[in-house]
Amino acid sequence: MNSKECMELADKTLMHTYNRYPIVWERGQGVYLYDIEGKEYLDFASGIAVFALGYDNKEYNEALKKQIDHIIHISNLYYSMPMAYAADKVTKASGMDKVFFTNSGTEAIEGAIKLAKRYYYDKTGSAEGEIIAMHHSFHGRSTGALAVTGTKKYRQPFGPLMPGISFAEFNHFESVKALITDKTCAIILEPVQGEGGIYPAEQKFLEQIRKLCNEKDIALIFDEIQCGMGRTGTMFACQDYHILPDIMTVAKALGCGVPVGAFLAKGKFADVLVPGDHGTTYGGNPLATAAVCVVFDLFEKEHILENVNQVSDYLWKTLEVVMEHHSDKIIAHRGKGLMQGLEFKEPVNEIIRKAQKEGLILISAGANVIRFVPPLIIQKKHVDTMAEKLEQCLIF
Repeated sequence: MNSKECMELADKTLMHTYNRYPIVWERGQGVYLYDIEGKEYLDFASGIAVFALGYDNKEYNEALKKQIDHIIHISNLYYSMPMAYAADKVTKASGMDKVFFTNSGTEAIEGAIKLAKRYYYDKTGSAEGEIIAMHHSFHGRSTGALAVTGTKKYRQPFGPLMPGISFAEFNHFESVKALITDKTCAIILEPVQGEGGIYPAEQKFLEQIRKLCNEKDIALIFDEIQCGMGRTGTMFACQDYHILPDIMTVAKALGCGVPVGAFLAKGKFADVLVPGDHGTTYGGNPLATAAVCVVFDLFEKEHILENVNQVSDYLWKTLEVVMEHHSDKIIAHRGKGLMQGLEFKEPVNEIIRKAQKEGLILISAGANVIRFVPPLIIQKKHVDTMAEKLEQCLIF
């Protein structure tokens, strides 16, 4: 089957929920992807911030093959060693106390919402707990996660959604404070907004939110699905701010390609859920949690955080030069670590298509922002290559 035949078959049989680019991938190696015609592409998207360790990491592959030969699935009615080890690793790395493994980021958000609502119910006897989320946030596409996603176009066709949700301005504390009522059970936010345009939280804003939640006995939920797992230079972005939430969601690079997410809780929130409150058939199965274990092992062994901190500074300086060269087109540069964005005056889809022709994979964050979320093993030479190719695409 050639690429044309593959795309025709997919378009005939798959629901049209994605406007896919006309590329059929065959394999990956390190920070490069190869289509079925053999063309090489430098990857600065990493499967939307998923493939932190790059492609075809032999140790990662072997760990999963070994687990497949042992057992893949048993259900959560029983224990498994990979699940226990993974839970220990993720709680220690995050500073949280307990974890629930899910299949995806959006499921992690659903669980976090349920945990916060259950805490409020136990405290007040009322099931009317309300949640404050942020404008321009993105938390997922299931109905609960969609309800707290702060972009109207995603929510509008699917109402009525979960009630009791209000939206504040990100990095504007007074707008959050104005929405607090005696029914507020949680505040949810991304320490670095991803889909909303790569906006990092301000230190003071998070400090004020943390203090407010402490005073009002409100659950603070951090969505670290995209900005967590080393992406900003610490294992979790909140650690860079020295502020821990009560509940945290993670996914994407947690399994580096194997579908796995999690929500974690700390202190009095860690033991809120009881048997029957929440569940999952596949979540936390031996294969998924074996992936979690080897990811944490390789982060330490391959000094991933150190590399992020070295290369991210270089990426920042390089993108500043690109912006200076094309100030007629680029109006802002934002981000943290290896999660950066360039905001353009016009939509960026055509630039992304040109980059593909040059052998460079980029993705957007909204219509006008190019998002740079490469594998965390990226080197300075790859940044140079990316910048050279991007500059070529901006000459028009």
